[in-house]
Amino acid sequence: MTNATSTVPRVALVTGTASGIGEAVVRQFRDLGYQVLAVDFNDQAKAKADAVGAAFFQADLADGTACKAAVAEAVKRFGKVDILVNNAGIQHVSPIEDFPEAKWRQIIDLMLTAPFLLTQAAWPTMRENGWGRIVNIASVHAQVASPGKSAYISAKHGMIGLTKTAALEGGPQGITANAICPAYVKTPLVENQIADQARLHDMPEDDVVQQIMLKNAAIKRLIEPEEVSALVAYLASDAAGAVTGSSWNIDLGWTAQ
Repeated sequence: MTNATSTVPRVALVTGTASGIGEAVVRQFRDLGYQVLAVDFNDQAKAKADAVGAAFFQADLADGTACKAAVAEAVKRFGKVDILVNNAGIQHVSPIEDFPEAKWRQIIDLMLTAPFLLTQAAWPTMRENGWGRIVNIASVHAQVASPGKSAYISAKHGMIGLTKTAALEGGPQGITANAICPAYVKTPLVENQIADQARLHDMPEDDVVQQIMLKNAAIKRLIEPEEVSALVAYLASDAAGAVTGSSWNIDLGWTAQ
C-alpha cells in the first residue's frame, strides 16, 4: 500500500523503537507500506525491526553526530525522508536538589537537542520534495509538571516550542510539524519509573499506578502504545495536510481539569 498521491512509498525515520510507542509506530508504518528506518541505541531493537521488514540503525542520539548519521543512513537506503517521528526518550526521577547534572544533560541532549538536529538534517530532503511530516512524541508533561522530573519536563516543554517553530517555518514548504502528548503509556519506560516514584513519594510500589500515575486521569487505565501510533499515522498522512503546530493530548482527561 502506498500513499494515495504517490506511487512511491513514503519513507519514515522513527527513533526509540526498541519497545513501546516507537515499536508500535514502526509496525503501523510497515502495515501502511512505508519504508522505515528504525533508530535505537539498544541493539535488541534490530530483531523487532527485522521482524516487520524495517531497516535498523543503531545510534546514541545524545550524540549530535549520530543524529546526522541516522538521517544520512535513511537517505542512503531510501533516497529521502518523508516522515520523522522523534520518540526516543529516557527518564530519571529525583528532586531538583539531588538531580545529577550528568543525567540532566543526557536527557536534554536526547529528548530536545536530538529532535532539533534530526529535524534539521531531514529538512532539506522534505523541502526538496515539497512534502514532509514531523511528529514529535511529547507528553502530558509538556503541558503540566510533576515533582521529580525536572529534566524530562523541561525537555518536553521545549519540544512543544520546537514543534511550533518548525510548523511556522515548514508551512510554505509543505512540511507540517505536530506533537502528541500522551499521559502514562504502558511501556517499559513507565514501568521502570514505579520504584523511583515509590521512593520519591514514600509509598508502596503497588500504589504508584493508581495514586500517582492515574491520580489526575478521568479514565483510570494506562494507554496502549497502539493508541498513540494510530494518531501518529494520521498526522503523517496526506489527510492531515492542514494540521500543523498543534499539540494533541492523549491524556485520559488529565488536562481537562
